[in-house]
Amino acid sequence: MPQHARPTGRERQLITAACMMAQFMAAVEATIVGAAMPTISGALGGFELFPWVFSAYMLAQAAATPIYGKLADIYGRKKVFFLGTMLFLLGSLACGLAWGMLPLVIFRAIQGLGAGAVQPVAYTIMADIYDPAARAKMQGWLSAVWASSAIFGPLLGAFLVQHWHWAAVFWINVPVGIAAICIMWVHLSESISRRMRRVDWVGAGLLVIGVVTLMLALIQGRTMAGPVVLALVVVGTAALAALVWHELHTPEPILPFVLWRHRILAVGNAATLLVGMFIIINVVFVPTFIQGGMGQSVTTAGIAIGCSSIGWTVASLVSGRLMVRTSYRLTGLIGGFGGCLAVLVLTTLRSDSWVGFAILGNLAVGCAMGFANTTFSISVQTAVEWEQRGAVTAANMFMRTLGQAIGAGLFGAILTWWVASAGPDAAAQVNQLLEPGGRASMSAADIAHLSAAIGGGIHDIYRVAFVLALCILGLAWMIPARLNPARQAARPAAAE
Repeated sequence: MPQHARPTGRERQLITAACMMAQFMAAVEATIVGAAMPTISGALGGFELFPWVFSAYMLAQAAATPIYGKLADIYGRKKVFFLGTMLFLLGSLACGLAWGMLPLVIFRAIQGLGAGAVQPVAYTIMADIYDPAARAKMQGWLSAVWASSAIFGPLLGAFLVQHWHWAAVFWINVPVGIAAICIMWVHLSESISRRMRRVDWVGAGLLVIGVVTLMLALIQGRTMAGPVVLALVVVGTAALAALVWHELHTPEPILPFVLWRHRILAVGNAATLLVGMFIIINVVFVPTFIQGGMGQSVTTAGIAIGCSSIGWTVASLVSGRLMVRTSYRLTGLIGGFGGCLAVLVLTTLRSDSWVGFAILGNLAVGCAMGFANTTFSISVQTAVEWEQRGAVTAANMFMRTLGQAIGAGLFGAILTWWVASAGPDAAAQVNQLLEPGGRASMSAADIAHLSAAIGGGIHDIYRVAFVLALCILGLAWMIPARLNPARQAARPAAAE
């Protein structure tokens, strides 16, 4: 069983800094790409593949996360952190060299395979080196760093896109990742007790087949023949059903469903799935509406995402302290209720609305999800012992990433359906609309027509997001009233 000698003083501070750097990479990746993607799509073409730039990354991350979590419990956090970070950096370099939308999608999948280790292992290391009371505060800081670093990401991305080249939005991760690897190599010490353990590769394969085929049917179904879509749905559903059966009968499952029978784990993972779906609207679709629907610049879209990150930062810090003094239920309810209010603000947006409303809506989304994400992450981590923490943290991250992939696919399908309904050449025209120089050459009537299509799709997305926020609110209510990091329920037995 892997064991840590809990570091103290300077070593702990440096390890924490390395984990924060890992979170910085994830934050910059999400927000820079979200803000710059309309420009990238305009440069590379292929608007019909727009959702896959996000979905490929998230699906690869979702499939890899449980594997890395299991490997971290077997071989230790350090080696898995190195493996994931190097793969992430390799994917980042390749993305910047992409010559078309399809290669970009492939390289984003490689990047996602690395991200499957970077985020959950960083969170697990932080949970290892701090006690439960300090863990809530430090995880709040970790979430805050993710968010506060994202404040500068969109602005930097906008500057790079406008004044240099879009490839730089991917390459900005490289020096940060190298620094994190060096710090972790020197200061994180682990002692591994050798023990025969198995990685559930069959479960991982079924997971990939099930999720990818269903997402392909969802996102590209409009362009496929009916029998092909039906076949994809059947294969995906069968693979996920086989996954559930396999995971319940294999000795060491990649997704430990037996642990999810514990009330806190079940509620936390279900809510995290919905949180993942919800947060996609502010990093992908609000920027798309600001640029395509409202005709604003990539800088303005970046500012909107940055304001969301400010809200996330403040909410993460406040919720980490508030839950120690009160309960998980209270901070979770604040997150769910805030999500409802945020979507109500966003539903008021029109193509001629003041852009400040979009920025305020994104700020509200960030505040809501800062409360919700921190609450459910800490409650799940603190509910188990050390030897289960890597797998459980990875499972929780998997649910959030899967939620983001589903959200990107579902919301992307809604948006592309609306765009397709605007005419047979609408997708190509949207590529032109999202390119600042191309938009200037379009007629006012064409701009209004396409903006209306984008706006219709975005408003349908907001309606779905409101339902998600209501569900998060209901799940938060299911957490025992007085439970917090200092007062935990009985821990679940190991899934061995």
